[in-house]
This record gives sequence, C-alpha cells and structure tokens, in this order.
Amino acid sequence: MIDRQQFIARAQAMLGPRGFTHDSDIMAPSLTDWRGRYSGKALGLASPASTEEVAQFVSLCAAHRVAIVPQGGNSGMSGGATPDASGEAVVLSLRRLDAIGEIDVDAGKVTCGAGVILQVLHEAAAKERLRFPLTLGGKGSATIGGLISTNAGGTQVLRHGAMRAQVLGIEAVLADGQVFNSLLPLKKDNRGFDLKQMLIGSEGTLGIVTAATLRLLPEIGGRTVVWVGLGSITDARRLLLHCERTVGDRLEGFEVLPRHCLDAVLDHLPDARSPLGGQHEWHALIELVAEQGAADSLDSLAQAMLETPFENGLIEDATIATSETQAEQFWLLRDSISPAERAIGPAMQHDISVPVERMADFVEQAVPQVETRFPGTAALAFGHLGDGNVHFHVLAPPGAVRGVWEEADGKEISMFVHDLVTDWGGSISAEHGIGQMKLAELERLGDPVSLGLMRRVKDALDPLGILNPGKLVPLAQKAPSP
Repeated sequence: MIDRQQFIARAQAMLGPRGFTHDSDIMAPSLTDWRGRYSGKALGLASPASTEEVAQFVSLCAAHRVAIVPQGGNSGMSGGATPDASGEAVVLSLRRLDAIGEIDVDAGKVTCGAGVILQVLHEAAAKERLRFPLTLGGKGSATIGGLISTNAGGTQVLRHGAMRAQVLGIEAVLADGQVFNSLLPLKKDNRGFDLKQMLIGSEGTLGIVTAATLRLLPEIGGRTVVWVGLGSITDARRLLLHCERTVGDRLEGFEVLPRHCLDAVLDHLPDARSPLGGQHEWHALIELVAEQGAADSLDSLAQAMLETPFENGLIEDATIATSETQAEQFWLLRDSISPAERAIGPAMQHDISVPVERMADFVEQAVPQVETRFPGTAALAFGHLGDGNVHFHVLAPPGAVRGVWEEADGKEISMFVHDLVTDWGGSISAEHGIGQMKLAELERLGDPVSLGLMRRVKDALDPLGILNPGKLVPLAQKAPSP
C-alpha cells in the first residue's frame, strides 16, 4: 500500500512547488487526453526541470512503488499518456525539459530536451538554414519526447522516414533511476544491442526519454504544392507510382483524401475554399521540393509530371499553388480533417497499415464491407498512401451519442476493421502507438511469440512494473489456480 502523504511530502521537498503538485485544478488538463476519450486520476503531477531531477524522482517512485505515466504534449491518439482511474499513479510531465542545444550546422545535428515542441525545433533549425524532416498537424503541441516514444510518422515519411530515422542518440531515465546516456552518435558502433532503438516507440514503458540528438537537413530551396482531383484511390495509387518514376526524390509528400473529408473541412473552416472547381471522389495533395539553386525548375517539373496523367485521363483536374500562402492553405485543408470530423460527431479512428502495394485495393474493398456490416456509418480513409498507412475512420450514424456509441457499436466496428487489416497482412498501429486504446486488440491479434518477447523485455527493464503500466505491453495471462 502506498503511503500517499509520505510520498507527496518527499516529492514536494525534492522538486519544489513548481516541480510537484497534487492540486486538482492544476492537474486537470493532464488527466484527459486531447480527444476527450480517456480520463483518469493521479496522485500528483511532477514537472522536473532536468534529467537529474527526473532520475531522482523516478528513484523515489521506485522506492514507494508508485507508477509513473510520462507525458509530453498530451496530444497522443491512443491514450498512452493518460493515467488510469485508480489515482495511484503520478503523471510525469517532461515539458520543462525544453532546452535546445547548439546546432551543429556542419554535422547537421542538434541535441534537445524531450519537452521541446516540434514547431519550436523547426523554427530553431530554420534560423541556421536547416530543417528537421518530420512534421504533422499537431506540430504546435507535440514534443520531441512524445514523438520518439511513439515513433511518430507524419507527412514527410515518404521521403525521410518516421521518427526512428531522425534519432541519432538518446538519453533516458530507466525504471530504477539510472540514466542511459547515448547522445553522442557514431556512424558505426557494433558494441552490442542498439538500445536506443528499443526505447524508440516503447511509449514510456521501458524508459523515460529526457533528451535526444536529432539529424537535421539543409533547408529546401523551394517547394511546389499540387492539388489533384481523381476518380478513385486506385487512380491515386497509379498517380503516385508515376510521380515516383518521374520526379524521384523531389517527391516530398503524397497525401490522399476522399470527397467526404474535403467537404467536412470546408464546412468546418469558414474561410476555406476548395482548390478545384468540380466534384471529385478523391483528391491527392502532392509536394515537390528542391535544394538551393534548383528551385526555379520546380513548377515546370510539376507541370511535366502532370502532363501524361492528364492525357491518359488519370487526372480529372489539378492546380498548382501560385504562392507560399496558397500552398499553406492546401496543407491546412489536409491537416484539418481530424478536427472537422470530430465536429461532425462520434467516430472510431483507426491508424492502420497494409503492404504499400495493396493499400488502394484494401480501401476499395474495406469501405463497403464496413458500411454494409454497420448500416448508417460512413467509412473514410485518408493519409499517407505512399507509406501504406491511412487513417481509416468510421463515422457514427446520425444521432449517435458521443461516449455511448464508441463503447458499444464502436468497439465492434474496431474489431471488424482490425480483423480485416490482419487478414490483409497489415498492422493495427502504423504511427499512433498502442497506448491503452489498442492494448486488448494487440493481445487478441498479436503474434504470441512477439508478445512474449515484449513482456520479457518489459519485466527485465521494469521489474516493478511502474513505467506507464497498462500501455503497449499486454500483461501475461496468469495460470488458473489448481
């Protein structure tokens, strides 16, 4: 049994009034995920200001057997940073670890704290004429630690890879308070397991990321953004293959969305306008980039890229952004899909992947299967077609009650979608993590050998089970009593 008062007193003495609180009003924003799907209680909210303070606090938690829920920007999609309802865990916010070290321009790298906001890192890199090649709609709130812990993806994965590909080194506090320091990157290092890779995507269940060394790339000389109207997602797949053959590594992004998603965004954003005049069943948002000195040719390259698909009838209509402002407006339409859908009503969101070459066929078949099985719903797929990853959302029938529908029909829908994905050789989590939302589904559908290995690693690194319990790693089934 936790001695609550003794633990709180020691935590307050250790971290000070700014570093630890159990005031309910102050804690409230940290106890519910941003979508309002998951809420919990906590023994307190810790906000250490350094790696040393994190290590000391984790040691204190280990001594008192207090569970820890690490939290970055609290913008996750799977409830991975929300405590349970017991009130026996503490939320450990990393937001005060927000220092950005000196940027090494020649080496193209920077070391920064886990609490650094993604957009802030973008701005810091831009001042040195560099860029961090990962972005997403929540860049104004997502933190580096959270992005690492979930191995976040985003809209530039097609060219640059997910967060795992951007991390050169990691610092993390382990479950016993020891600090694992692997911030200095080596191009080649064969001294054993690559332990930092094990921490990436572990959702705070194996260690708490406190800092990272990240790769930076030269700033682009310019970009051209194209909006295309298409008849089907199969046509979008054919267009993607054409673009890859035609422009190669100039292709930075290729996002797809159906007509329903665009209509929802246009209704949601009062000043938004459709980029094209007519109605199209599918749309593609394409971004081409060039390094310094080569940007002047981008528009002509984009026009040449579109010529053959136009002549062959693959493209119904297209427009090229004429300014950076218009390019940002195009991307705003894409980034606003989730909030626009949330305004419509309840929905079950699925972050799925199947083999890249099968994604268009999967969407064409899965959408009518879901809508037939669950009358009144609307199934939508949008996102990163080139990565084999789409966000497959199922909107509730009109009149469904938020919070009730998800727990009833919604769960059955998610199981049906995940069964389809598994049958197609895919994954039920492409970039948003497992958290608590998909834990039961991972246990139901996951490979038993893989799950067993995960449990053994978890038990070895966190024998007390205090790091983000109830997330990512399904508990082993206990044998029945004789």
